[in-house]
Amino acid sequence: MRLPRNLSGDDLAKLLRVYGYEITRQRGSHMRLTTRRNGEHHLTIPRHDPLRVGTLNGIIKDLAEHLEIDRDELMAELFG
Repeated sequence: MRLPRNLSGDDLAKLLRVYGYEITRQRGSHMRLTTRRNGEHHLTIPRHDPLRVGTLNGIIKDLAEHLEIDRDELMAELFG
């Protein structure tokens, strides 16, 4: 599955609520999201619109690793 090219950081943060991520702090143009699912995990997401493909790919890769889900399966769940 191909990564979306028009996804903003705020949109991604909303999508990640499904996995228990909540914004725990923000500094400048970056948000820090935290979940306690499968142990505590933090993600830092820039509030850019749109997110760069490499940045989004790194976030998805980190998320899939933490949730122990295949990357393609995770992308299908998020972006359907």
